[in-house]
Formats: sequence, structure tokens, C-alpha cells
Amino acid sequence: MYDVIIIGAGPIGLSCGIEAEKRKLRYLIIEKGCLVNSIYNYPINMTFFSTSDRLEIGGIPFVSHGDKPTRREALEYYRRVKSCWNLKVNSYENVLEIKEEGSGYIVNTSKGKYLSRNIIAATGYYDNPNLLNVPGEELPKVQHFFKEAHPYAYLKIIVVGGGNSAVDAALETFRRGAEVTMVIREEKLKDSIKYWVKPDIENRIKEGSIKAYFNSCVNVIKEKEVIIRTPAGTVTLENDFVLAMTGFHPDFNFLKRIGIEIPEKENMEPVFNPDTLETSRKGIFLAGVVCGGMDTGKWFIENSLNHSKNIFEYLERNRGIKAAED
Repeated sequence: MYDVIIIGAGPIGLSCGIEAEKRKLRYLIIEKGCLVNSIYNYPINMTFFSTSDRLEIGGIPFVSHGDKPTRREALEYYRRVKSCWNLKVNSYENVLEIKEEGSGYIVNTSKGKYLSRNIIAATGYYDNPNLLNVPGEELPKVQHFFKEAHPYAYLKIIVVGGGNSAVDAALETFRRGAEVTMVIREEKLKDSIKYWVKPDIENRIKEGSIKAYFNSCVNVIKEKEVIIRTPAGTVTLENDFVLAMTGFHPDFNFLKRIGIEIPEKENMEPVFNPDTLETSRKGIFLAGVVCGGMDTGKWFIENSLNHSKNIFEYLERNRGIKAAED
């Protein structure tokens, strides 16, 4: 019998593991991919918006070459956190279902079966892209994840979206010789664009080296072209690849499958106690960005690190959780 099973080995899942280690509890972190899987899937040349000190967990210093760490530095850092705290992580193991069993839960996975008194879902959102829901989106030329620019060199690229991911993809592919067109639903780029990048993309659009259609959306995607709807009418563009940088959302199907209540409203924010992070299913908690539902800008690493501490303090006070015996 585990005291707690943590689903997800991102920074917040690791932070929960550290809280369990501090209290000498029986715990296990189960991750369907690799350690900090979301960060691993970030673009290769990505730089974080936050400074490294704000991403620290478990009292382990995060030293980076610049003020803002890179993806590579973050991967190295969280590997070091895992090793320093000797965190118990099962990678490449999918949680399939959670069933009540006495005073706890049976957790069935792709590799085994576990019994735990409590569950923490720290599953993030990066694996589930927001779809365009247009004809042709299933074509191989449509990509919802951007890793690096080289595969798109010298080709005709459409980047959909007006946020940081879209801007990074547009600039990187442009600098590898791609002919880049941005299709942006809003009337302007998002205000959240990284301040050191925003002048660059604005100047490229102004000079016309990157073309941008604002207040526009994709209507149809075809093998060699894309039809978009603009304020001036429909426009047909020759095209080789579509990079749909339209954001991501939590795995709502998984959350519902493990019994978490999700109201059918615009932001689909799961039901949980904001102080204890406990959901409507007793003993099952949420932690990290998954708490925001579709509002993925509400929670991020820095402002959700306290989730782990809040959960474990509540467990100590109200669930009779105590240090495991040797």
C-alpha cells in the first residue's frame, strides 16, 4: 500500500515526490513518457521566459549560462533533481484506470497494478494540441508540434497562431530560408510574446519578409495549398507544411476516466478545492497546470510549485498520512 501515487514526472510531479521524500512516505511517480516529458518535447532551441531561480525545486540550485535557461539546461537540471532526491519514478508507464478499493485506490497501468491511499494527477497539458477542426488537418503536412526548423528550409510554410510558439516557429523557419506566412485569428500578436522576441517578429512582418494575415483563419488544407478566410475574403496560398501552433489542453478524457469532475463550460476547469487541491473524488488531487483546464496561461511552474506543499500538509492534517516504517 502506497501513501500516494503521483501521475506525471514533470516539474510539479517531481516537486510532489520531493514532499513525499521529506516525509519518508511510501510513494511512486508514474510517467507515460520520459522524465519531464513535456520539456523534452519543447523546441530544441527554446529559451524559457522565466529566470532559472524561479524554476528551482527541492532546494537544488538551477545554474544556467544566461539569465533565462534553455531547454537543454532544464533537462539537465531536472535530471539532477531526480538524482539528488533519489526520486522513485517509473517512466514509460501509462495509467489506464483508477478504481476504489477499501480506503484507497487500485491503479491499473500498462505495466502493473498498485494500491494507494491517495492519488495526485500532475499530468500537465502539452501532449494534447488544440485542433483546427478543418478539412485536411489529418494530412501529414500538418504539424502541431515544432521541434526544429531545418526540415522546413526553403519550403512554403504557414504558421497558425499568434503566441510564443507560433512566433518562434515563424522566426526560426524564416531564418532557414523558408517562405513564411502567419495566419492569426486575433487582430494582433498576443501581448504575452517574449519581450526580447517581439520587436524581431514585428519588424519582419512590417518589412514583409514574413507575411501575416490578422483576423484570419484556416478554412481548408489541401496537398499543395491552403485556403484561408481573411477580412478581405478567401485567399488561396501555395503551401508545403502547416505548423499549427494553436496551443494545448489537458487530457480531459483521462481526467474523466479517473473520476475527476469537469464541467461542460468554456474553460473546462476541473472541480477541486483551491486550498487543498482535492477533487470531488476524496483522496484524488490535482497539481500544476492541469488545474487550469483550457486556460493554460493561468498556472505554470513558478506559481504552482506551492501545490505540492499544500497537498501534503493537508494529507498530514486530515488523511492520517504518516511516515512509512522501514
